Amino acid sequence: MAAVMYRLLCGSSRRAASAAYCTARDGGSGPAPAAAAPHVQSPPASSSAAPAQPHLHPPNAPRRFSSSSVVPKIDNKTFLWSRYGEMKKLVQDLLPPGVCNLLNSSTVYANNEVALGDIEVYGFDYDYTLALYSSALHSMIFNTARDILVEQYKYPAGILKYEYLPNFAVRGLHYDINKGLLMKIDAYHYIELGTVYRGLKPVPDEEVIELYQGTHHIPLHQVSGFYGKGPAVKQYMDIFSLPEMNLLAVANDFFLSNDIDYDPVHLYKDVTDAIRDVHIKGFMYKWIMEDLEKYIVRGDETSSVLHRLATHGRKLFLITNSPFSFVDKGMKYMVGQDWRDFFDVVIVQADKPHFFNDCIKPFRKVDGNGDLKWDRITKLAKGEVYKQGNLFDFLRLTGWRGSRVLYFGDHLYSDLAVGGFSLIRWRLCECCVGYKLFVW
Repeated sequence: MAAVMYRLLCGSSRRAASAAYCTARDGGSGPAPAAAAPHVQSPPASSSAAPAQPHLHPPNAPRRFSSSSVVPKIDNKTFLWSRYGEMKKLVQDLLPPGVCNLLNSSTVYANNEVALGDIEVYGFDYDYTLALYSSALHSMIFNTARDILVEQYKYPAGILKYEYLPNFAVRGLHYDINKGLLMKIDAYHYIELGTVYRGLKPVPDEEVIELYQGTHHIPLHQVSGFYGKGPAVKQYMDIFSLPEMNLLAVANDFFLSNDIDYDPVHLYKDVTDAIRDVHIKGFMYKWIMEDLEKYIVRGDETSSVLHRLATHGRKLFLITNSPFSFVDKGMKYMVGQDWRDFFDVVIVQADKPHFFNDCIKPFRKVDGNGDLKWDRITKLAKGEVYKQGNLFDFLRLTGWRGSRVLYFGDHLYSDLAVGGFSLIRWRLCECCVGYKLFVW
């Protein structure tokens, strides 16, 4: 979490340095220009020559000096780095020692400017936003889903020889379900040649073009729904997708390497179901809760940022799909026993993205043991925990609308790209923890 705030602030410091340079360059509040030489009128010339006309200024008109002849030349690089260093020091003073050294402030992509001084309400997802997990979790998800394929779906035992490949895939890739191809597709729906893999082996560009009838353009509006879930092409948008892409690749690789005939559509469904079982059967929650130190990293940063926001009078809310017992144990580990005191509203098992685009499920209060209460919800109280609900009731009960609200999530479709946000006008931030940060 501190990583997110630091990156925003560092992005602001770079813009401030640039603005300062432009001001100085143009003779503003930067380094003062040298004094201009006084204007001296020449004595009259002889009658044989035309009199030289002096350079006159209208009365009370400001004098204009040529920057090339009067203002000393500024070393752009030195000046910008100096200003950037000053701004960066201000940011570092706000965060715990050592935090800034872990971060790469260049991985900030702002689609819109945001002034943190104007933000009054901060909203957060939990997984991969407040809580950052180690790569060991991905290996566990992969291994368990791989074992499910063999034990429950009766896949060949030879698949068990494959291990998780942490550097094989990145989030955002597309998977052609019918062809069994993993690839990168750009914003204009063109396959980026050289990125296409069948199993663990790259596919030559010529073969890719042949497979797609002489082009490398895919009409995603026809073959993939809004949430990137098919029917023919799926986009993997969250960090939890990395083990699934790995398992698809190694399963394809096994069948291809052993000349076993198979249907890529069946393989895709089986892998997807195996990964789903890991999540819905609670395996992941159990692993993390049994060994928080192994799986949760950099929790002190989360604690520091939440404490700073709360003590400066900002409103905070949490909306997550994870269950209360899981969130409660993780937050106590990262923030402390009183973690709920930081938040004005806490919502668990929200069922995003449906939370944002329907108004069917009401809020239910959850007690300290995670059990549901039967109270009618007429307000969202600080210190309480609520389950499910919907965006429309959330807005009605809190009044938190407009650009004074900044919401952080890690999944482009589930947390950000939903119809409701176009109506409430929240500022949005996709924090691809460990990768990049995008601001809307």
